[in-house]
Amino acid sequence: MAAFATWAPSLFCYYATHLHDLLIHDATLVMNWANSIFACITFNFGPLMLCFHHMDSGNLPFGWCTITTLGKFNYRRGGHLVLWDLKLVINFPPGSTILIPSAILCHSNTSLTCGERRYSFMQYTLGALFHWVDYSFQSSESHWASLTTDQWEKAMQM
Repeated sequence: MAAFATWAPSLFCYYATHLHDLLIHDATLVMNWANSIFACITFNFGPLMLCFHHMDSGNLPFGWCTITTLGKFNYRRGGHLVLWDLKLVINFPPGSTILIPSAILCHSNTSLTCGERRYSFMQYTLGALFHWVDYSFQSSESHWASLTTDQWEKAMQM
C-alpha cells in the first residue's frame, strides 16, 4: 500500500475515506487484513494461472488494483504481464506487485512452460461500493428519488 500512497496520494485518500465510511456505516463488515484500503481480494491458485486479455469493468474506472504474482517460473520465458493498450509486455517475476487501472487497461499474462507454477492475487474495490457510499448507503434509484428540486438542479450543473 505504500506504493499506492506514494504515487497517487489523493487517490489513496479517496479509497481510504470511502472504505472508512463504509466500515463505520456497517460494523459487521470485516477487512481482508488490517492495513489494506481495498475491499476485495481474489486468489488464483493455479497451478497454471493464465488470464486472457480483459478489462475489469466493475472496478472504479480511475482507480487502481494490485496484481501480485507468486510461484516458481522463469519470468524471462513466460508469465509476462501484457498491457495491450500501452503495447507493453512486462517481465513479472514471482513476488512482484504492480498497481494498474484495471478497469480501463486491457491486460493479460503469457503462458508458462511445462512444469512451472504461477499463482496470483489481486486487491481491488468495485466501483459500486464507491457509489454506495457516495449515495448515502442506498441504491442509485433511492438516492436520486430522494433529492429535492434544488439538489437535482445542482447535480445537473456539475
